Amino acid sequence: MFNILKINNISKYYGNKSSLTKALDDLSMEVEKGQFVAIMGASGSGKTTLLNTISTIDNVTSGHIIIDDKDITTLKGPKLNKFRREELGFIFQDFNLLDTLTAYENIALALQIQNIKATEIEGKINEIAEKLNIKKVLNKYPYEMSGGQKQRIAAARAVITNPKLILADEPTGALDSNSAKRLLEIFQVLNEELESTILMVTHDAFTASYASRVIFIKDGKIFNEFIKGNDTRKIFFEKIIDVVSLLGGDGNDVI
Repeated sequence: MFNILKINNISKYYGNKSSLTKALDDLSMEVEKGQFVAIMGASGSGKTTLLNTISTIDNVTSGHIIIDDKDITTLKGPKLNKFRREELGFIFQDFNLLDTLTAYENIALALQIQNIKATEIEGKINEIAEKLNIKKVLNKYPYEMSGGQKQRIAAARAVITNPKLILADEPTGALDSNSAKRLLEIFQVLNEELESTILMVTHDAFTASYASRVIFIKDGKIFNEFIKGNDTRKIFFEKIIDVVSLLGGDGNDVI
């Protein structure tokens, strides 16, 4: 299987010589195309820094991050902006929808930025709206939608450009339990039916149990990881909880 993401010995330091913080410590990992990976770890473990470096929001101090055979640690300026725009999809906890645009227009904007023809945009949006069950809200503005609906619109916007990698930062953090469950089921559709590769930072075991692989970060290094395989989600959840307890928290405390 092709590795869409390769992380080779990355380290990230903050501060100066008198007060140096090591957020990532010679960390290496790979993610196969089509995997749904959750990243967990205690506060300060480095998991958010890891996501930020993969998303090109932050730079590594040393090491290399390779996405689809492109070393993104060497990209700068317009080339970096082009890569971020065309190869990555983002889903945030606070949705990041534009309030002055309808749901349809928010999704279309991602395609317009890539200069997709207007005649193609409608077909692409209708196709993804059908899969994510959002056709009835396409003409609504964000303030007219529930949190769950807004997050599904954000998911549609992230996947509509067919990115190499979808990065999700605490996507269920602002949702009630029912909306969170529906969104996670949407993620499974994106992963299983559209073969989207998803890398998700999450704060609880329930959310992580929807992934096919869970990586635990501690002190800037990989502490443990599980592949779901043939396990039921319940069994996978219990395995995750066991590691969470070793890290010093419960299912809703590990962030």
